Amino acid sequence: MPRARSTRLSLAIVTALACLPVHAEVPADAAPAAPAPFDFQQVVVTSARPVSALTFETDPRLPRQPVPASDGADYLKTIPGFTAIRNGGTNGDPVLRGMFGSRLNLLSNDGAMPGACPSRMDNPMSYVSPETYDSLVVVKGPQTVLWGPGASAGTVRFSRDREQFDEPTVKLAGSLLGGSFGRNDQVLDATFGAQPGYARISANRSDSDDYRDGNGNAVASEWNKWNADLALGWTPDADTVLEATAGVGDGEARYAGRGMDGSQFKRDSYGLRLEKKNLPGALDSIEANVFYNRADHVMDNYSLRRPNPDGAMPMPMASNVERATTGGRAAATWLGDSVDVTAGVDAQDSRHRRRSGHGRNTYQLQPWTVDARFRNLGVFAEGTWRAEAGKRVIAGLRADRARATDERTTPGKMGRPNPTAGSSRTETLSAGFIRFERDLVDQPVTWYAGLGHTERMPDYWELFSPDMGPVGTANAFAGVATEKTTQLDVGVQYRRKTWDAWVSAYAGRVDDFILFRYGGAGMMGPMSSVSNVDARIHGGELGVEYRPSAQWTLGGTLAHSWGKNRDAGTALPQMPPLEARLSLGWDDSQWSFGALVRAVASQDRIALAQGSVVGQDLGPSAGFATFAVNGGYRFNSLAQLTVGVDNVFDRTYSEHLNLAGNADFGYPADPVRINEPGRTAWVKLNLKY
Repeated sequence: MPRARSTRLSLAIVTALACLPVHAEVPADAAPAAPAPFDFQQVVVTSARPVSALTFETDPRLPRQPVPASDGADYLKTIPGFTAIRNGGTNGDPVLRGMFGSRLNLLSNDGAMPGACPSRMDNPMSYVSPETYDSLVVVKGPQTVLWGPGASAGTVRFSRDREQFDEPTVKLAGSLLGGSFGRNDQVLDATFGAQPGYARISANRSDSDDYRDGNGNAVASEWNKWNADLALGWTPDADTVLEATAGVGDGEARYAGRGMDGSQFKRDSYGLRLEKKNLPGALDSIEANVFYNRADHVMDNYSLRRPNPDGAMPMPMASNVERATTGGRAAATWLGDSVDVTAGVDAQDSRHRRRSGHGRNTYQLQPWTVDARFRNLGVFAEGTWRAEAGKRVIAGLRADRARATDERTTPGKMGRPNPTAGSSRTETLSAGFIRFERDLVDQPVTWYAGLGHTERMPDYWELFSPDMGPVGTANAFAGVATEKTTQLDVGVQYRRKTWDAWVSAYAGRVDDFILFRYGGAGMMGPMSSVSNVDARIHGGELGVEYRPSAQWTLGGTLAHSWGKNRDAGTALPQMPPLEARLSLGWDDSQWSFGALVRAVASQDRIALAQGSVVGQDLGPSAGFATFAVNGGYRFNSLAQLTVGVDNVFDRTYSEHLNLAGNADFGYPADPVRINEPGRTAWVKLNLKY
């Protein structure tokens, strides 16, 4: 088996590199090497804490437990409040506080990559390899207007640094990972810089076989994916950067919970960015970027599985969808004695097209058909007023003009003429927030309270994927209203030398919440309809970290989300259950050890057969707890070896937010959630020069 040989080779490389006599190169009289240049505040990331009010920031290159992430959604789960709609081994869809889809503004290098699949098989985070980025920043709630429209649940930004070099410099970083079920990853990040500029190449490959659950049953989940990105920067002086970027990628993934697999995840990305800072006068900096991202995605039922003669698709079938998105943003920042302001404009244009065919690869002979177009133009301003020492008021306003055009002739599974073919709808959207932050005098305490409002245009999946719209309307495109969220966020942070603690809570009202309902049977599966309801949401997260000595760290987090359909008086669907994490770590700057307990409560507040374009409530779910351990060794400032075991006791369990197993893989007709991996071991070598 080529994949098995590749896995053994990767493990052999990891072992060989780990055993190199790296200390032999250091002279006996030399000073001890500093700890590795990675940010070792957590040797293995099990949870993140806020760096400021509602803002979480972490280094996605750090080893993570459970087994290091293969996509952006997987890494986001280390931040309290995040979970994902699971559908197998990779490409889960991120969920924050029970909110999903374009309620989360998901950006990579400040560009949008919305994906093309009508059921979000290739959601934006499936095109993100976390280890090829330098930082992950999350802002929870409608508490910023700087990064695009919507974002009622939060904003997620995976970013790469842009550096200045005074002399010729070579920087190399990379990692090798091997693990159970054929897991086999390689990452390389190489930069050459000098005073005129720099060149940086980031590349990765990730591969895995089907995993087995705690009962030893195989779960269709294999994947293979790769990415490569190039950045060329010109730095004529210390305050100016002009950067051009280009990237490509592809992959395939098998899904136990879908009727088709992803046999192609082709990505093309291009960008241009200008930054100028330390300008004279009140205007401190300007930045501008433009981007082009194209997702070319193929789904079929024959590349990674055999067509099921008794299923909904008994013969080979394939669907090819493509979405090309062009956009840009320009912003300027003014700094004053007590007031700082950032203001600017952003725009985005997106075209979606598709083709399909019956038979193997016959889709390639079919012409493309454009079915949807989206445009958005927005203006924004956000500022901070330092009223007096320890007191800050942060506020922002945003206005957007959004337009969607329906190019379909026969929408959905019905095959009837489209009553809105060629029609466009245009909406003017508003958003804003105000937040007060206070640092208590002579106390290591900061508290905040913020009120935010945002109006969100229905996205592609809400306008074009449902089979039916609200009762009495022609279809979803004509009938689904914009979604309006008003939310209060409050919280407290406490920081001392040995203690960190934080609490964040929220309560919101969502008018015209966009809700999917499923029922009946169509040619390709259950029929879906979408409508607007009014909803209430509330919940929160808390965390604590105790450092009794320089070596020991104990921590814990708790996350809770609650939602109600006010119109029906029932639960809002797809709400994650109460989740707690307890972690223990020991680190003496050379050796490290850690343990993680993850406990998830049962969930019986459900709305059966309701949810989103990806997932629906399948019924109550049972609670579970898992235990994981990790250990590490720093050879010197250049190399770190980490090993881990997840689900140590080989528990059989499934997540509440999940897809039902597909009949093609032997799952019964009654919905059955897909089980998570059983005991999983992994070893990872991080290198940096």
